[in-house]
Amino acid sequence: MTSPHDLDFDDQRIEKARGLGDSGLQAYPHTFERKDTILDIRRRFHDIGHDKSEEQVVTAGRIYTVRDHGKTVFADLGDESGRIQLYIRKNDIGPEQFDTVVRRLDRGDIAGVSGHVFRTKLGEITIWVDGITILSKALCALPEKFHGLRDVEKRYRNRYIDLIVNEESREKFRVRSRVIAALRRYLEDRGFLEFETPILQPVYGGANARPFTTFHHALSQNLFLRIAPELYLKRLVVGGFEKVFEVARNFRNEDIDSHHNPEFSMVEIYEAYRDYNDMIALSEGIISHIVNRIHGTYEVCVDGTVIDFTPPWRRLSMEEAVLEYAGIEVREKDTETLRSIARDRGIKEYEEPKTWREFLVLFFENLVEDQLVQPTFVHDFPVENSPLAKSHRVKEGFTERFELFIYRMEIANGFSELNDPLDQQVRFEAQDRRRLAGDCEAQMIDYDFINALGYGMPPTGGVGIGIDRLVMLITGSTSIKEVILFPQMKSGEGACDQEPSPDDPEQ
Repeated sequence: MTSPHDLDFDDQRIEKARGLGDSGLQAYPHTFERKDTILDIRRRFHDIGHDKSEEQVVTAGRIYTVRDHGKTVFADLGDESGRIQLYIRKNDIGPEQFDTVVRRLDRGDIAGVSGHVFRTKLGEITIWVDGITILSKALCALPEKFHGLRDVEKRYRNRYIDLIVNEESREKFRVRSRVIAALRRYLEDRGFLEFETPILQPVYGGANARPFTTFHHALSQNLFLRIAPELYLKRLVVGGFEKVFEVARNFRNEDIDSHHNPEFSMVEIYEAYRDYNDMIALSEGIISHIVNRIHGTYEVCVDGTVIDFTPPWRRLSMEEAVLEYAGIEVREKDTETLRSIARDRGIKEYEEPKTWREFLVLFFENLVEDQLVQPTFVHDFPVENSPLAKSHRVKEGFTERFELFIYRMEIANGFSELNDPLDQQVRFEAQDRRRLAGDCEAQMIDYDFINALGYGMPPTGGVGIGIDRLVMLITGSTSIKEVILFPQMKSGEGACDQEPSPDDPEQ
């Protein structure tokens, strides 16, 4: 929630905007016919000498610096493609335009200019301006030139300022756009079709997470923002589409930290007649391809650590990972011994597990995940925490599930998908009992999905890949907020932070 007190308007800039109107000019004209981008100009006149070009250029952008020398003003103009210097003389554009327009020019204003290109004695390609128009008078001052925008919270909260002044931030989001485009192209080239599935859902599922809840007045029922598109995409496989994916926005009512944002992006992919081994190969192919396409190499440096994406990547079962990284042979010990080990290792949740397989997950999450830096597939998860994965064809009590870890983060999660409707019903019922007992991340029973499985779903492999975390790795970022344009932030002073009552139908 914001208020007029949150505005950064500068009184002098407001007066300059009004002064333009008093002079018969518009501070915010409707359009401007830009003929050249700054990159076009720099390419076309890369070998220009000190004499002005005969050809006139017309361009527009934001004013980043203004250096006033009396009857001459130097300025830097920038657009999305780059920056260029402006040389503005009173004698060239006339005293009226100089006094009414140039004297009211500030850093941050959007301006259109025309002129001829030349190179200064210092070697700088410059536009010798013969006409200038303010296209949008900025009422807020940009951060000071040499310090930029250093306040991290302000960068995230006011991303538009961050993008204006920090080229590094703009480049990260260019890379993000290229990553998503490359991802789509990779899948489409292999015969996958992209679909859109509901974001508002009557039953949430597809992951273990606490949902956001809302109320639909016309239907007079609660709806949930989706936590995953999985159950709807698998309905499409039942319906006969054999290769499907969705680049999806998901919503999970969870903690916010360097790896988590309540609104996030992922791609979920399903292919009929495949299993989790095929999904491991697909995930490895997608990610290594994108890394190489963006960087021209399989190596990326993240906070001083070089991550090598050259395939093939390491594969370990969860039992092997816990033995190698934590030194614990879980299968050979009784639950009380395992509970004692967990307590001695400082794991807070040591009282919760009831089986040795649940202790296996506890040890993995608390003692192993943070040690997985290079790309590593961890496979064969216990059935207790994998309600949507097919039972393992060899290991009793386990499922054909994997997770991909890179730089201590889970990047992908995939299964041989469960397609036995009776088994799925039993597992959903077990999840629902946990939910009713107070586990806010357990899944609901989706009877329509069970019914869909009853019509027959072929053997299917599926995987979800976190786009935000993948972009973190590719751009060398250590916080998810660096790669989400508008991350969720705590409301500022004066906002209503009170949590609504769960009984309020408006929520």
